[in-house]
Amino acid sequence: MDLIDWAYNLMDNRKYRYGTLIAILLITAVIPLFSSNYVLTVLQNAMFYMLLALGLNIIVGYCGMCDLGYAAKFAIGAYTTGILIKSFNWNFWLTLPVSIIVSAAAAIIIGAPTLKLRSDYLAIVTLGFAEIVRITARNLTITGSATGLNAITRPNFFGLHLTQIINWYYVFLLLVVLFIFISNRIRNSRFGMALTYIREDEDAAQAMGVNTTMYKLSAYIIGAVLGGITGSFYAVRMAAITPGSFDFTQSANIMLAVILGGMGRIPGVIVGAAFFAIFPEVFRDVPIVGDMRMLFFGLLLIIVMIKRPQGLWPERRRGKGKIDKNVAEPRKEQ
Repeated sequence: MDLIDWAYNLMDNRKYRYGTLIAILLITAVIPLFSSNYVLTVLQNAMFYMLLALGLNIIVGYCGMCDLGYAAKFAIGAYTTGILIKSFNWNFWLTLPVSIIVSAAAAIIIGAPTLKLRSDYLAIVTLGFAEIVRITARNLTITGSATGLNAITRPNFFGLHLTQIINWYYVFLLLVVLFIFISNRIRNSRFGMALTYIREDEDAAQAMGVNTTMYKLSAYIIGAVLGGITGSFYAVRMAAITPGSFDFTQSANIMLAVILGGMGRIPGVIVGAAFFAIFPEVFRDVPIVGDMRMLFFGLLLIIVMIKRPQGLWPERRRGKGKIDKNVAEPRKEQ
């Protein structure tokens, strides 16, 4: 049994799960006390990808939809916050509810007419939507056109001006904990069970009375909202955003983190995002290898996909039980 399988079984054991989680959280919380700004920046970047991967995991991992344009959700939140701060002098914390509403509205606009599509067709639609958002941001004056928005004011938190790297490290750590809590609550709820049925066999779920369109749209909205929140924090953390930050490469990186870790599995998504963000940095300063680190990273991804095609930390199947009667809606007699 390899190390990953050992950790897998440890986290599945209720006796050790919460103790392990508390230990990991405490270790993560004290890392800044003995780390350099460079290490904190790398870890913060890893947590940023964790947030995006957790949001996409609800769409792809829980519900089984193929979204190749998740950067658009991220961009909508970032530009909403950036515009409100730069053009209207809003307080950052007041922009968050607006960012949530705009992200949800965008998800409804694109999701309502298209979520009946499946597989490659849905992937093409989401990819096209992402390109529309990026090109629109590049051509509008209010979004700063191709140069984007800069000098975005960083927020205060109970009198503390969030400018230091260590401040943002803890902000993103709290967000990761919040997103994990939300994802776990969804996964273990009636709603999460319905998404699992749709992912495994949408036709069978629909035949048993599950309103697949409603559940898929709800999952799409939740994923978009989480992406929008992440984008809002990204805008004020970087103090500048450009359309180039939301291209297809960004969407592909987020999808890669979810697939690499294990779709539908929260620890797997965390591991995949961390691996994706940290591994290339480990070899940055290594002679010869540093210049080709992305080549080695790509080869390692290929090896991982061959050896563990289900991901580093895959989800265990829940069994072949009957669909929960609380999930399925009763059919009316004709």
